[in-house]
Amino acid sequence: MKHALSVTREQDFSAWYQAVITEADLAEESGVRGCMVIRPWGYGIWERIQTLLDARIKATGHENCYFPLFIPLSYFEKEAEHVDGFAKEMAVVTHHRLIQKDGKLVPDPDAKLEEPLVVRPTSETVIGAAFSRWVQSWRDLPVLINQWANVVRWEMRTRMFLRTTEFLWQEGHTAHATVDEAMEETMKMLEVYRSFAQDCVAMPVVAGEKPENERFPGAVATYSIEAIMQDGKALQAGTSHFLGTTFSAAQNIKFQNAEGQQELAQTTSWGMSTRMIGGLIMVHGDDDGLRVPPRVAPYQIVVVPMLRDNDEDAAILDYCGELVASLNDLDVFREPVRALLDRRPAKAATKRWGWVKKGAPIVIEVGGRDVAGGNVSVIRRDRLYRADGKLDSVVVAKGDFVSGAAAMLEDIQASLFADAKGRLDSAIDRSIGSLDDLKAYFDASAKPGWAEVQWAKPTGAALDKVVQWLKGEKLTLRNVPLDAAAADGVCVFTGEPAVERVLVGRSY
Repeated sequence: MKHALSVTREQDFSAWYQAVITEADLAEESGVRGCMVIRPWGYGIWERIQTLLDARIKATGHENCYFPLFIPLSYFEKEAEHVDGFAKEMAVVTHHRLIQKDGKLVPDPDAKLEEPLVVRPTSETVIGAAFSRWVQSWRDLPVLINQWANVVRWEMRTRMFLRTTEFLWQEGHTAHATVDEAMEETMKMLEVYRSFAQDCVAMPVVAGEKPENERFPGAVATYSIEAIMQDGKALQAGTSHFLGTTFSAAQNIKFQNAEGQQELAQTTSWGMSTRMIGGLIMVHGDDDGLRVPPRVAPYQIVVVPMLRDNDEDAAILDYCGELVASLNDLDVFREPVRALLDRRPAKAATKRWGWVKKGAPIVIEVGGRDVAGGNVSVIRRDRLYRADGKLDSVVVAKGDFVSGAAAMLEDIQASLFADAKGRLDSAIDRSIGSLDDLKAYFDASAKPGWAEVQWAKPTGAALDKVVQWLKGEKLTLRNVPLDAAAADGVCVFTGEPAVERVLVGRSY
C-alpha cells in the first residue's frame, strides 16, 4: 500500500509530524526562529477551536476583553516565584527607536525606555493590576474575564504548534471572594477543557492535579488535561490554576467584605493554546496525512469535480454546485454543515489527495458518469482504504448521500474518538510496583505509554530527588488523575505509604 506521505509514523515519528504540517498546508517557517506562519487550513482549525471553546467559556459567565502585549518589568518583580519561573523565557523591549549607524539599523541610545517592557509571556501580572482597580467591594466579585491573544516565550528548542516562541491562546483570569468559590471556578474550567477536548477535538484526556514541581509559577494548585500521542508521549493540552492570594497580595487586589473588613481576593487563571493543533495531528494523523474531526474541520465535506475540458464540465459544475447548496442547508452538531466546491483548475486526483492530506472528513468526487447516474463517489477520511489496500471510494445516490451526510459526519467524529480512546486506555500500565519495574517498563519499548503508580506526594528534598531521577530517565510526572483508584500500597519512589496515584511518562 503506497501512502500519500513520504515518511511513515513507524519510520520516524518526528519527521512524519513535520511532513503532516507541510503536506497538509498547516504552517510554515517564518524567518524568525520559533515563530510560524499559520496557513489558512491550519488557521481555519484554530478558528473552529476558538468558536467552539469561546462559546463554552461564555456559557459559564465569562466575558472577553483584551490587555496589552507589553507589560512593565516592575509588574513581574512584585511576584518573585512567578518572575523566576518565566525569567529565562522573557523577551524584553528596552528601546523605542532605531537609527542608522555604519550602514546598519541599531537601537538609538537616546531612545532607551525608562523601564523595560516584557513581551507578554502570560498576563497574570498586568490583569492583576487591573483587578486591583476594578475590585473595591465584595459586590464587585466575582470578576470573570477571558482574552484571546498571542504570547511570547523564548523557547530554546522549538517545534511547530507544540513549542513555539510565539503562540496563540486564550487565557482566563478570575477573582473571587472565597477559596471555595475560586476552587469551584478552577475545577469548572478544567471540566470545560476536558469536555471540549473530548467532544470537539475527539481527543481523550486524563484530567488531574499536577504534582508540586509541575505547578504554574506562583500557583497554589495546578490542574491539567493530559493526552497521549501515537508515539506514547504525553501532551499537556490545557491547564487550570488556583492562584489563591499569591497575585492578589503582589498586585494589591483587595476588597471590603460584607462585614466591612479588608480581604485579599482569591484568583484563578486557565488557558488552552495552538498546541492543541499539534495534539490533534499526533492523535488523529495517519500515514496519509491529517485526519480532522468534523467538529473542528474548516470544511467538513469537500466536493471535487472531475473536469476534462469538454462539454460535460458545465453540467458537472452545476451538479456539484447544487450538491454543495443542499449540503450547506443541513445541520450537524447544532450548526450548519460546512461544504466546499473545489473549483481549482487542477487534476481531480491531485485535488483528492490534497484534501486527503489536509484531513477533510469527507471527500466527494463527481464525474460525468456520476452526473448521468445521479450519484456521487464518497471517500471517508477516517477509513481511507478497503481490506485489499485499495482506496475505499463508494458510489452512492446523490439524494441518499445528502440525507445521510449529517449522520456520516457524526459517525466519523465518534469513530476518531473511539480509536483514540482505545489507544489511551491500552497505554496506561497500572501494575508497576517498584522503581526497577518502572525503569524496565520505559526501557523496554521505544514507544511506551504511561505508568500510573503509587505516590506518597513527597515535598522538599525528597521531591527534588524524585525529579532528578525522572530527569535522568527522561521522564516526567504528568498529573494525579481525578478518577484514579485510591492508593493502596507504597510509593514506588520513596517507599513511604502512598496517598494517591500519579501518571509518569515521556512528554512533549
